[in-house]
Amino acid sequence: MSNLNNLLADVRACTICAEHLPLGPRPVLKAAQSSRILIVGQAPGTAVHKSGIPWDDPSGKRLRQWMNIKPEVFYDESKVAIMPMGFCYPGKGKSGDLPPRPECAPQWHNKLLEQLPNIELTLLIGQYAQGHYLGSKKKKTLTDTVKAYDEYLPHFIAMPHPSPRNIFWLKRNAWFEQDVVPYLQQRVQEILAKK
Repeated sequence: MSNLNNLLADVRACTICAEHLPLGPRPVLKAAQSSRILIVGQAPGTAVHKSGIPWDDPSGKRLRQWMNIKPEVFYDESKVAIMPMGFCYPGKGKSGDLPPRPECAPQWHNKLLEQLPNIELTLLIGQYAQGHYLGSKKKKTLTDTVKAYDEYLPHFIAMPHPSPRNIFWLKRNAWFEQDVVPYLQQRVQEILAKK
């Protein structure tokens, strides 16, 4: 266990891209060796940067609804690990936040995954996580990748970002909440029910 704790401390002390971060470094992640579900999102927003609590915003509320789990389960790292593509708030872009910094995932993801041997399901939220983890298996668009979610089972589920900014995507793609979300909820419950 100390190896993971030491690694988490190293990640939380990381300043590799500090010069590019408008609010300075504040890596946000949660993990334990017993974690069974891994959430790989994009990068913290300003609310999460401020609180230091991952998915502590309206996007997190919708994600927990999609997973059908209460906050106390979502934030229990013995069950759910949270590891974004970029650990720090990257700054504001023209239409929303900037992409996750490119330094984080190559520097830390494989090292962290080596310490998470019990992960049964990884939620790939957004195009950056999908591109990194699915590689050439990713489809041309995020919509096509999410539609093909069953191709990546049982290890991955590709998902759109649960941001309020994506409300129009969710309206145009009602199949996601009709087909993918019920499967996601069932799989999450099966995994969390294991002793």
